[in-house]
Amino acid sequence: MAGKFVVSKGKDGKDYFVLKAGNGEVILQSQGYKSASGCENGIESVKTNSQDASKFECREAKDGRVYFVVKANNGQEIGRSQLYKTQSGCDNGQASVAKNAVDAKVVDER
Repeated sequence: MAGKFVVSKGKDGKDYFVLKAGNGEVILQSQGYKSASGCENGIESVKTNSQDASKFECREAKDGRVYFVVKANNGQEIGRSQLYKTQSGCDNGQASVAKNAVDAKVVDER
């Protein structure tokens, strides 16, 4: 089963997307976008930038767990992962985003 981007409207009125793996697990979530077109551009940016390993950046949370972000060409964060207990889990998450994003369909739930 292929991955998919799911677009929804937040309580704050902004549009958000998540990237779900084929098993339905959320592997990346976006920031809030003020417009639908901004959200759509964010999805396209993830599809493109997730294919370049240099666009991923691992970070450490205050509690010691790790997560990654995907950055656009301008350096802006376009997506953030869940928290992982280990670096290998974080690495596997990045590989999953790269694999699932490129051909993922968009499901609009707004």
